[in-house]
Amino acid sequence: MNDEIFELLGLERREIRIYRALLELGPSAIRSIAEKAGINRGTTYDCLKQMQHKGIVTYLPKGKRRLFSAREPDILLQLAEERRESLNSAIDQLKTRVIPDMHHLMPDFNTANVSYYEGDSGIEFVLRDILSTVARQDEKRYSVFSSKPIREHLYRPFPNFTAQRIQKGIAVDVIAIGDGGEDAELSARKWIKTEGKVDAAYIAVYPPKCAIISLASANYPTAVVIESKEVAAAQQIIFNTLWGLL
Repeated sequence: MNDEIFELLGLERREIRIYRALLELGPSAIRSIAEKAGINRGTTYDCLKQMQHKGIVTYLPKGKRRLFSAREPDILLQLAEERRESLNSAIDQLKTRVIPDMHHLMPDFNTANVSYYEGDSGIEFVLRDILSTVARQDEKRYSVFSSKPIREHLYRPFPNFTAQRIQKGIAVDVIAIGDGGEDAELSARKWIKTEGKVDAAYIAVYPPKCAIISLASANYPTAVVIESKEVAAAQQIIFNTLWGLL
């Protein structure tokens, strides 16, 4: 069984071991459960209390002792459905009330919000931000300048980026600097031919943001995301003008 599934349900690894032990043992005292799970008795007792609260363990008194039992595994599906309902409710509240209220707390400055990212995890975050931001727009389309040297490094941390883009119905216009680059569904591409060495660079314009991804020494990826309607609008004008000339 995959422990990650249990963790998504809010169960700790020790609780997972205890639950499995109970399924095998049937109604059992704490000592037997602790031995089977390989966890000390004090920790086992604390975990059992938490598992009772979560509804996956019950007990019956037997003299001065308690015999604990695991509830049927179907309870895990019930837990998942309850967490899904809670998450959907949280998403609705974030969209309709919490995030709008938080935006009202922010001062109305015209300065750009600039964020820095690095490494594969940082690049993956930026790529996911592009998809999530564009997916909320009325017109699901963004623009990209992309040079040849960056391409082999760009999607390394997020290899199914293009598949997810297509699945979300997001279109992209690409000005490719240098040879290469593959056409894909919901994409249009034009090329700028260059001579000599081309630096690794990727610029995505997805109003109200722009993302600039490049490579530092040893091909270490770095990114800057600028959140500014004015900056994004200026970059979009540059892109559209060049697109029209190609």
